[in-house]
Amino acid sequence: MAGLEGVEQPRRHKGATAARWSPAVEDEQALRALELLGSPADAEVRLPSRPESAATARRLAQVVILRQWGLSPKMTEDAVLLVSELVGNAVRHTGARVFGLRMRRRRGWIRIEVRDPSRGLPCLMPVQETDLGGRGLFLVDKLADRWGVDLWPRGKTTWFEMRVADR
Repeated sequence: MAGLEGVEQPRRHKGATAARWSPAVEDEQALRALELLGSPADAEVRLPSRPESAATARRLAQVVILRQWGLSPKMTEDAVLLVSELVGNAVRHTGARVFGLRMRRRRGWIRIEVRDPSRGLPCLMPVQETDLGGRGLFLVDKLADRWGVDLWPRGKTTWFEMRVADR
C-alpha cells in the first residue's frame, strides 16, 4: 500500500486489516491524471507495468468514484485499496509491459477491472496477522462483494464488484 497519501492507523473491516485513507477534497494529481490519461469509466486506460503506476491507478479510481459517480468516501476508500492490490499483482506477477484499468457502474454495482497479457491465474492464499505480504487477494476477497478472473486468448481480466446504494 506504499504510495497511499494520508495513511493513518490500520482498521478492521470484515476481518481484514487495511490502511486508512482520506480522499482530499481537491486532489490535483487525480484530476491531472484524469485529464492526461482519460477516464477508465469511459474506456480502458493503459498504464505502464511499473510500481509507480499503482498511484496513478488509485488517483484515477478516486476521482471517478468520488467525483464522477458521487459515491461515498468509504466506498471510495475501499475500492481504491482494492485497485491498488490488483494493480500491484499485475505489476509484480505478470511480466507485462502494460496493463489496462477499466471501471464500470451499473444499477446497484460498480465493477473495476485490471487486464494484463498473462494467462497465469491469481491465487487466494491464506494469510496470518504477522504476514508482511501476500494479502492482496485476501483483501479483495474480504472487501469486495464478488471478484473473479476472465481468461481471454491473450491474457486475463481480474475484476471485483462492490454493491452500491443507488440514489
